Amino acid sequence: MTNQVVIVGSGLAGYAVARELRKLNTEIPITMLSADHGGFYSKPMLSNALSLGKTPASIINSDAAQMSLQLKIVIRPNCRVVRIEQSRNVLTLASGEEILYGQLVLALGADQIHLPLQGSGVAGILTINDVDDYQTFRDALQGKKRVCIIGAGLIGCEFANDLASAGYQVDVIDISVQPLGRLLPAVAGSYIKNKLEAAGVTFHLNTTVQNVDQVEKQFGLTLTNGELVESDLVLSSVGLRPRTQLAEAAGIQINRGIAVDRFLQTRFPDIFALGDCAEVEGHVLPFVMPIMHAGRALAATLAGRPTPVHYPAMPVIIKIPACPTVVSPPDFNVKGEWQVEADENGVIALYRDNAGNLLGFALLGAATKEKNNLTSQLPDILT
Repeated sequence: MTNQVVIVGSGLAGYAVARELRKLNTEIPITMLSADHGGFYSKPMLSNALSLGKTPASIINSDAAQMSLQLKIVIRPNCRVVRIEQSRNVLTLASGEEILYGQLVLALGADQIHLPLQGSGVAGILTINDVDDYQTFRDALQGKKRVCIIGAGLIGCEFANDLASAGYQVDVIDISVQPLGRLLPAVAGSYIKNKLEAAGVTFHLNTTVQNVDQVEKQFGLTLTNGELVESDLVLSSVGLRPRTQLAEAAGIQINRGIAVDRFLQTRFPDIFALGDCAEVEGHVLPFVMPIMHAGRALAATLAGRPTPVHYPAMPVIIKIPACPTVVSPPDFNVKGEWQVEADENGVIALYRDNAGNLLGFALLGAATKEKNNLTSQLPDILT
């Protein structure tokens, strides 16, 4: 089928394109290739599933067969692409099978970053990047009391809050001097740290893990400041790296992610990318709302109506019930400074340029009620 759209990846990005394209065109053949089971679920739900009473199985909304019927597309689970031959418009699968595409969408996602750690317990460190990983984590959590999280970023803090609220002893280690160090000014970082500590989280900041050793089922983490943290389970959450290897081997330009223009198009006219694997005009935005905007724009383009993606200001709601938090990260390449107001009820942090224009914000506690008002004052991320 020389006109078929082939989507590689069955995460939110892949399904967003398939769903939007099917709304616009009911006839074009669509094939989705999934390296896993191909079921549809909300990945952000993984970091607060404990407090919501969600099991890994209940997180999956629909399996591949149900999604195939719903969207009238072909979904092939457990099907890994190993090569793209852009000169022939052909994909090669791990089985050796070749698949012809008319238009190719790379929705490959991202991998968890693994720190180069030493020690006998390194192989036992867990990461959570999909529902299968989460099932492994939940199985390992049975009968445990202490969990150590490496990384105090957005996802690390969400998991910390979720585990602490479920009664686990939680230690969080990070090289930064505060939680969410890349997103929050110092006052806001201290505020969220205090709230999470009150919820039962213990922080070990301004230090890194040197060794992770394991004796029977117990882990011992030696930190660079000399401290020893003991734990029953170790979860690494230090960030994501876009999956670019497949595209790079095909000669597609790679920057921080798969480089695409405003039309989500690579330098090859029939190959597109979106989601966590893509860098759109210099922006890597691994969040739900950018993916939904990109999915709608790309679907229109694939349907024959070339449409550039538009990114409005899209604040991120961080799922930390102990300290409700909304962040609209500014472009720190634009010179400016944080203006912060704080009291016991919350923090309002506004990032303004030298002319006084609002470029971003962080709202904590009761201040989150200002989200809509402040969002309306922000510039578009990509007009």
